Amino acid sequence: MEILQLKYFCALADSQHVTRTAEQLRIAQPSLTQTIRRLENELGVKLFMTSGRNIVLTEYGKYLRNKLEPVMKALNEIPEELKELSGEREKLLRINVLAASNLLTDAIIAYQRQHEDVRFQILQHNEAENSDITVFTCEAFRQPQSVRDRYYIFSEEIFLAVPKNSTYAKYESISLREMADKKFIALAGSKGLRSICDKFCMNAGFKPNVIFESDSTSAVKNLIGANIGVGFWPHYTWEKPDEGSMALIPISDPRCRRDIIIRLHGDSAEHKEAVWYFDFLTDFFDKLKG
Repeated sequence: MEILQLKYFCALADSQHVTRTAEQLRIAQPSLTQTIRRLENELGVKLFMTSGRNIVLTEYGKYLRNKLEPVMKALNEIPEELKELSGEREKLLRINVLAASNLLTDAIIAYQRQHEDVRFQILQHNEAENSDITVFTCEAFRQPQSVRDRYYIFSEEIFLAVPKNSTYAKYESISLREMADKKFIALAGSKGLRSICDKFCMNAGFKPNVIFESDSTSAVKNLIGANIGVGFWPHYTWEKPDEGSMALIPISDPRCRRDIIIRLHGDSAEHKEAVWYFDFLTDFFDKLKG
């Protein structure tokens, strides 16, 4: 059965008049008659019978019409539902946040002040390829060649954070090797920044003695300020530390930097709101260095 056959059948079943139905469908009467005949041959039953000058449904025709009523109603509603769904998708942004989550929260708040009708869906998964934008971090990012994605790369130095009353607080710079026997406060191991900082320590010849780890940057800051240990602190993307409790020391060796990458997925290149938010994010990050 073809949808066109079912559409013609329902129209004829409602009017029970061949000529009038053909006019309503804007087709020739023989075309309507042949379509109904093909449907009857396919089903192996008569759907209509003659009654005077008109036609009426047979018991098989009545059965088919009752079965088709909800189906045809659903088919007729599909175009409008797709149109509505398209409008909702245009105002939905799916953001996969794997780094700089606090900054991304601030950026979302700032954007929604200007675009109140936009909705955000926040993901946190390495394999979330269905997102519009992904924000992640690595030590040094090389942009892939010949891809449809757009990338923005934000580089920043990573300092050593020490308690304000530490003897290191007055250093102008420090070699990471001097921290080999120190206690470290760190982000949880699932975070991209944690992996980068562990690699810095390995390059300096030691494995960090992490005595406390947390998903909260505030917890890391408070524990370092309380003289519990030392830690790593990104220059721009984390909040400014309390100068009364903590000092940031440049690391002279090894070179400690990271890249934050904002990726606009190629499948979202035609999603206007996603492109606008990508441009908004790049400007938002550019202003951090200002």
